[in-house]
Amino acid sequence: MKSNIKPAAGKLGILIPGLGAVATTLIAGVEAVKKGISKPFGSLTQMGSIRLGKRTENRYPKIKDFVPLADLNDLVFGGWDVYADNVYEAASSAKVLEPGLLFSVKEGLEKIVPMKAAFDKNYAKNLDGTHVKTGTRRELADQVTEDILNFQAQNDCDRIVLVWCGSTEIYYEASEIHQSLAAFEAALDADDKRISPSMIYAYAALKLGFPFANGAPNLTVDIPALVELSKLTDTPIAGKDFKTGQTLMKTILAPGLAARALGIKGWFSTNILGNRDGLVLDDPDNFKTKEISKLGVLEDILRPEDNPDLYGEIFHKIRINYYPPHGDNKESWDNIDIFGWLGYPMQIKINFLCRDSILAAPIALDLALFIDLAKRSEMSGIQEWLSFYLKSPQTLPGLRPENDIFKQLMKLQNTLRHLMGEDLITHLGLDYYQDLVEAL
Repeated sequence: MKSNIKPAAGKLGILIPGLGAVATTLIAGVEAVKKGISKPFGSLTQMGSIRLGKRTENRYPKIKDFVPLADLNDLVFGGWDVYADNVYEAASSAKVLEPGLLFSVKEGLEKIVPMKAAFDKNYAKNLDGTHVKTGTRRELADQVTEDILNFQAQNDCDRIVLVWCGSTEIYYEASEIHQSLAAFEAALDADDKRISPSMIYAYAALKLGFPFANGAPNLTVDIPALVELSKLTDTPIAGKDFKTGQTLMKTILAPGLAARALGIKGWFSTNILGNRDGLVLDDPDNFKTKEISKLGVLEDILRPEDNPDLYGEIFHKIRINYYPPHGDNKESWDNIDIFGWLGYPMQIKINFLCRDSILAAPIALDLALFIDLAKRSEMSGIQEWLSFYLKSPQTLPGLRPENDIFKQLMKLQNTLRHLMGEDLITHLGLDYYQDLVEAL
């Protein structure tokens, strides 16, 4: 074990802006796992294993037994929301989990009451927040900072991380106020409305030296100012946008098609979704933020400019439709027009009936545990090794993101091996056969 990794001692506070369907499913799920009611399926930190050394050594420990992660029993949850419902009430309204399961963890969930949210309706026009803070941008940042410190003190937390589970904000691009920390803080003081609510939370966390992970496609920490702050306070950041349903399928299937040099003429994707996220995305400005996050995945995997014969004419279209009867049960359809030997056409069709928050909750948990590990390992700035969980991975300027889920997993696992002083694995495998020849 590397000597500079601090132990996961004491309580870890996980603070979540947006105590909606994803967050309440996460919190209720952790409580259910702690009580032995269910298991943390979908969580790599809890269920996943990692190979160490050569295949002949047969070392495949659980990740949670290999790296010093916070124990689920040491987690304390809190957060902010635009509605005042406690977590039990919010989870009941979200209708993701069965009432019987929720009732079994009711006592713990009712104790978690959201703090008032830093909210600006201009960034989520379809939400009518009633449980919100007031003040200038600087005053809101100071209030969020005070919330974090009060939560830490009241819950005796040794460490804090923030994971954004709030709504998708409207699409906008970075401006001059986002280019440096000095410009950003001046804009805070000037109450510049180009600072989004998610940036307020990220700024407050990073200023205190607490890690921040962004689960939505918002700009948030994808700006030079907050990257600068994260380096200044030696704090890790990760973003953006939880990789759940349709995009998860794309990052699994597209690398396979590219590996076989099969061409793609078109990829049409449509979704229906009825939860709060679907309501927010029903506004065109918010949908554009999500659309750009989802569109970049295929381009980064297929690289049409490098493979024009295979992907140079690909037509990629994405639609998300708000459909209240389905609630959190998102349904996606994909039609993929591919071609193979001599250009002969074929088709692939996918109908994925997924549960959005069931897929997102373990991602939020893993990001919280891993980014806490990163902080204790003296890692700061952009944590590209956490791209495995994200639709639109943040990278350093000039670096193209890696969206192939299999390469992302290799990067994540090799980062863990590196942190723990184990050999990195290349999967070359030639040494096995060289050893066999020498033995003969």
